[in-house]
Amino acid sequence: MTPETLTILMFCGMIVGLIAGHPLAFVLGGISVIFAFIGPGPAIFSIIVGRIYGQMDNYILIAVPMFILMAQLLSVSGVTENMFSALRLMLGRLRGGMLLATIAISVLLAATTGVIGASMTVMGVLALPSMLKYGYQKELSCGAIAAGGSLGILIPPSIMLVILGSYSQISVGQLFAAAVIPGFLLAGLYTLYSLILTGFRPDLGPPVSEAELGETSRSELIGLLLRMAVPPILLIFGVLGSIFAGWATTTEAASIGAMLTLAMVVAYGKFSWKLLQDSVSSTIRTSAMVLFVVVGATAFTGVFVAIGGTRVVSGWIDAAGLGPYALLALMLAIVFVLGMFLDWLGIVLICLPIFLPLALDAGFDPLWFVMMVAIVLQTSFLTPPFGYALFYLEGVAPPEVTLMHIYRGVLPFVGLILLGAGLCIAFPQIITFLPNALYAK
Repeated sequence: MTPETLTILMFCGMIVGLIAGHPLAFVLGGISVIFAFIGPGPAIFSIIVGRIYGQMDNYILIAVPMFILMAQLLSVSGVTENMFSALRLMLGRLRGGMLLATIAISVLLAATTGVIGASMTVMGVLALPSMLKYGYQKELSCGAIAAGGSLGILIPPSIMLVILGSYSQISVGQLFAAAVIPGFLLAGLYTLYSLILTGFRPDLGPPVSEAELGETSRSELIGLLLRMAVPPILLIFGVLGSIFAGWATTTEAASIGAMLTLAMVVAYGKFSWKLLQDSVSSTIRTSAMVLFVVVGATAFTGVFVAIGGTRVVSGWIDAAGLGPYALLALMLAIVFVLGMFLDWLGIVLICLPIFLPLALDAGFDPLWFVMMVAIVLQTSFLTPPFGYALFYLEGVAPPEVTLMHIYRGVLPFVGLILLGAGLCIAFPQIITFLPNALYAK
């Protein structure tokens, strides 16, 4: 078979396997085995095994279970509940005040966990019933929670950025620095949208009643907020500060973060041996899922390169005669569409080895390009029909909230993510300023 035919058949086989409902890791691994026999032959297996062992020996990937453990421990620390209660009352006089509190807490969770499932579950349980109780529109409430909860995949520390760094050979510290401003930009866009919408439509996000606001003084609320906020902020500085200052590698900082989070759990009186056992077990399961996909994707890309797939795709691009920004638009559009059907991990591991060389040939800064992919990947959690955040939220939402409420609620926030991506294209310094400032030689 020609390389062109093999390339098309590999992708078709992957799509058929996923539609059939098989796990991504086994689809990628199985397709790679089949096409290894069809294309280069059994000799390729020694190369694939070498690539897989190379990933298993990747020091950076040790950070993945450490960050996941941070998320598991933080979710039971109790800090989120108290902070949300304080912020809800402090911002209660504002229209849409609870939306702002939700986005603020989501940013804090993103900067301390980097795991979407934990953030979505916590905020869905805490914020959604409260907003519905006070008459907030279902769609707007769901959209703010889903979009805010998904920030954890972008704002560092993020396991997505760890994986991107591993596959792109870009420093994870630089990726973390590059993600800070875009992450807060998206949070700012969500906040601005919520304020404008509730400003014109007060019925969508009414303020909290004066009776409830009067039950607790502002000084008490500020005191509670400070007590709850200081430990997570110290955790953020402990992890990100040690990376940006050059005191620790990403892997070492992840270990520091896990220990600080455990200390926080002890300080809040939430520690038990069963809690630790459950957190470690959950971390092992989640990490195994991630690393199984890494193994499958490594085999898939190895065979894809061996059959000449990268040359075929490059040839198609060259034949299309696309300019640099048209090529960029095409690649980001593919990432966006794939996000409707695949999770971020599969998209990264399949697309990045193909797209990154094309981006380099087009003259794009690799750090900037990888971060653009990361920003667009935010949509993979929110776009129907298979956005993970949608189902996380549906799983904890009250019965009166349907999946259609969630679908309709997230669509404006998907538009805001694309707006944020457009701003980063128009003003690349949004991405490059901080890493250049911190890592300039």
